[in-house]
Amino acid sequence: METFELRGDGVLLSAPSVDDVPRITAICQDTELQRWTAVPVPYTENDAASFVTDYALPAWEAGTELTWAVRDPEERRVLGMIGVKREGGNGQLGFWLASDARGQRVMSRAVRLVAEYSFSPDGLALSHLIWWAFVGNWDSRRVAWATGFRIEGTVRGGQTQRGQAVDSWVGSLRAGDPMQPATRWLNIPVLNGDGLTLRPWRPDDADAMVEGCSDPRTRYWLSNLSLPYGQEQALAYIQDTWVSAADGTAVNWAITLADDESLPVGAVSVVRIRMGRPAFATIGYWSHPAVRGSGVMSRALGLAVRHAFAATESGGLGLDRLELGRAEGNDASAHVAETNGFRHIGRVRAAEPLGDGTLVDLHRYDLLPSDLLPSDLHG
Repeated sequence: METFELRGDGVLLSAPSVDDVPRITAICQDTELQRWTAVPVPYTENDAASFVTDYALPAWEAGTELTWAVRDPEERRVLGMIGVKREGGNGQLGFWLASDARGQRVMSRAVRLVAEYSFSPDGLALSHLIWWAFVGNWDSRRVAWATGFRIEGTVRGGQTQRGQAVDSWVGSLRAGDPMQPATRWLNIPVLNGDGLTLRPWRPDDADAMVEGCSDPRTRYWLSNLSLPYGQEQALAYIQDTWVSAADGTAVNWAITLADDESLPVGAVSVVRIRMGRPAFATIGYWSHPAVRGSGVMSRALGLAVRHAFAATESGGLGLDRLELGRAEGNDASAHVAETNGFRHIGRVRAAEPLGDGTLVDLHRYDLLPSDLLPSDLHG
């Protein structure tokens, strides 16, 4: 196959050449690029030359993999790479971008160009494009999301990086799919009020989470927690909070005191978000033993409720309804819910397992924006 160019809005794709070797070498010194790709480390000019002459161009000639340099259309300067490896009727899509070109939607435009050619009957006539990225590569995931890929899940050890199996995300785009986001990517905003700050969970919160989730009272009411609960479980949960926001299904906050935002004292989450009419979700929470009985959880729930009901145009979730469940006997949880206006709507018998293995009734509550005063909604 002869090499050819693809042109689009603000981007030019053309095969890499030996003239690009110095620029490729310079780009691949970036530690973030090295972290999230399989390029050799250290990366030398010989590596760049081998990539062009021994890999990219022979693959073009054989028609097995088409690799383009992503270029500035005016200066033709290399900004990154994108390629499609043909595997039957599917194509494996890969890309990377120079640090000085990130955040400008360059790669999203490049992906759409390549996808249009890949699906065209006059192009590769593929039925699917498959995207892979190492777990944690949020820049790559955002590009895939922005261009319409459905994120299918996580494959343990799904890819190899320098001889090591690495957990990886995988997604797909089918011919005919709109090349626009299929779901909302939810922001996890920092919420301030009532002496509290609700913020996204961070990896350095793992110790506080282990302490809170190892507490006997917490474990009694939240029987689904792993036993033992250690760093591995805490870090996996923190990673999952970011994934669920990216999937548009949940927003999870660490609760901190306004005068010490470094130490979480609990959690509050809006989960199982379903948009439509009505738009609704479930809300849940737990507190660290150090702040129980202080009103922290009631105030934190109030902040989360206001964000959940706030219009999407103002940055909220735009929900019409919230639901909440608490186990029979968990009077503290009932107090938190009722303080924030939740109404008891019934019980489901023997539906909630406790930490000692017993089953108790699950009490259900709901809350509508109309249940709250305007001052409650706007803080």
